[in-house]
Amino acid sequence: MFHTMKRLKSEYEILRQKIYIVIYGSNTVAGRLFDLILLGIILLSVLLVMLESVEKLDAKYHSFILISEWIITISFTLEYLLRILCNKKPLTYIFSFYGIVDFISILPMYLSFFIPGSRMLSVIRALRLLRLFGILNLVHFTGQESQLKLAIKASRTKIIVFVYFVLIVSILLGAVMYVIEGKESGFTSIPTSIYWCIVTLTTVGYGDIAPVTTLGQIIASCIMIMGYGIIAVPTGIVTAEFAAAKRNQKFNETNRKCPSCTTIIYNEDARYCHHCGEKLAHE
Repeated sequence: MFHTMKRLKSEYEILRQKIYIVIYGSNTVAGRLFDLILLGIILLSVLLVMLESVEKLDAKYHSFILISEWIITISFTLEYLLRILCNKKPLTYIFSFYGIVDFISILPMYLSFFIPGSRMLSVIRALRLLRLFGILNLVHFTGQESQLKLAIKASRTKIIVFVYFVLIVSILLGAVMYVIEGKESGFTSIPTSIYWCIVTLTTVGYGDIAPVTTLGQIIASCIMIMGYGIIAVPTGIVTAEFAAAKRNQKFNETNRKCPSCTTIIYNEDARYCHHCGEKLAHE
């Protein structure tokens, strides 16, 4: 009995390992094929949601679209369960970004039984297109992505201060335009005037509200000109940090590091690490 249970457990572990290699690995033929099929299903699911929003197509092919979405939902459900089953730390996957997206992508169809109209939330499946980076093994692009993340993180404080400044300017100028233009020109309240200021400052310009007085038009012109500079500021901040991240990466790649403490070795002729004393390998 004991040996039978042990053998079954061993077979289960082997099966789980094989499933893990297929789902999470992309070096094997089966793994690559699984990734490509998964990508195709994700693209198809997003396409079906978009087609369903077209009334004429939905009226004509409603049954076909509905059946297809259920097939896709069941496929995603099986994939989600297999990812949990084959993972040694299932909770790590469940609460990871991709795990949450995978779970949310299968919910709408099941919720449609209880909440009418929730099926349209299936458009959230578009987030699964982020798996494109892992599926196609775009190492170069993922490297650039990590640099961009570091740049945004480094410039976070500056951007927050900048957004706070823009918000204050919008409130002040919106209040001024409310006083100058008044309700007759469409500036019916201070929040409405702030909305107009933000739309003008970001150079969107819907045109639903426009100043009529000469002073109001002068202020609006100044806000429009200011808007071009405001758009350039956050872009410049992130670009500067991105360039700094690339320089740091290039600097780290071109300098030797101690294999023990990872301290950068500036002296090319050094035989030992000046920090921990570890012997250095010569190239």
